[in-house]
Amino acid sequence: MSKLFEPISVRNLTTRNRIWIPPMCQYSCHNKDGIVNTWHVVHYGEWAVGGAGMIIAEATAVTPIGRISPWCAGIWSEDHAKAWSVVVNAVHELGGKIGIQLAHAGRKGSSNSDWSGTGTVGELGGGWQTVSSTDRPFEHYEAPRRLETEELSNVVHEFVNAANLAVSADFDLLEIHAAHGYLLHQFLSPLTNDRTDIYGGSLENRARLLLEVVIAVRANVGDDLPIAVRFSASDWTEGGWTQEETATVAQWCLDAGADFFDISSGGIIGTATIPWGPNYQVPFAEHVGEKVDAPVSAVGMITTATQAEDILEKGIVDVVMIGRAALGDPYWPLRAAKELGVELDYKPKQLGRALI
Repeated sequence: MSKLFEPISVRNLTTRNRIWIPPMCQYSCHNKDGIVNTWHVVHYGEWAVGGAGMIIAEATAVTPIGRISPWCAGIWSEDHAKAWSVVVNAVHELGGKIGIQLAHAGRKGSSNSDWSGTGTVGELGGGWQTVSSTDRPFEHYEAPRRLETEELSNVVHEFVNAANLAVSADFDLLEIHAAHGYLLHQFLSPLTNDRTDIYGGSLENRARLLLEVVIAVRANVGDDLPIAVRFSASDWTEGGWTQEETATVAQWCLDAGADFFDISSGGIIGTATIPWGPNYQVPFAEHVGEKVDAPVSAVGMITTATQAEDILEKGIVDVVMIGRAALGDPYWPLRAAKELGVELDYKPKQLGRALI
């Protein structure tokens, strides 16, 4: 049996294989209200048909000002949860599992989509005043407002509210987004955390908000649902966040109730030099996997079945996240099985004549 097609269990979740789909923004909420629609039902349903073990839905804002763009998805009200439940039910009916990435964009919010422009969307275009750990802007964006110390308990509450709504929508996994330069990463990184209160300075202080979120979410959702945390393991810039800090804080998150670590990199500044290439982020996942006794996933230009299989065969990384390759080919897992000579009992009979 291929390692790629072995099931994996985390708390009450068992996925049929170790091919997981990472969160990828869709910018497709038509009315700028954060409510998902038919696009999302079809989009996520395709991956379920295509054989993915787990699908993690796009960065989903816990508050209106936490969206990356005015067109991004949210989960801050029952209306949002009801819309997401339609997506979740479709994925489940098609044999898949689906998680949700709970996110707050911080100073990188109120932005344009990939195809609507660059930089900040003004209030006349549906934008808003962003907030952050700092009052310094992301490159080419408008400056955020620095969050006051007493406001941070409300940020924790927003994550908890979103987590409870996600449970009501029947998601199989929750992922807390602490990567790619968004709010929790802004608190973690010394490049964007210039605070002098209890949330700034030492590693313990910079990790405080993330840990408060993990602790509160676990306390509210109970013991059964798995909680993942996504980290950028490197800022790719001298003086920035490091893989050593990632492993340390991942262990703290594990102690606080998290179960799984989704390891990516970058995003805190736009000028970092990143050596793109196949497997370029895998060593970060391996570093965390060696330091922390918890399952980890690797992502980043993993495009072939043999490449994914080789990563897992080393026994350090537990899951591969197939992003862009699966975005262009939702049947990537079925093609991977064919490449590796694996017979699947969940290949849809309706695809019997397909060249996969």
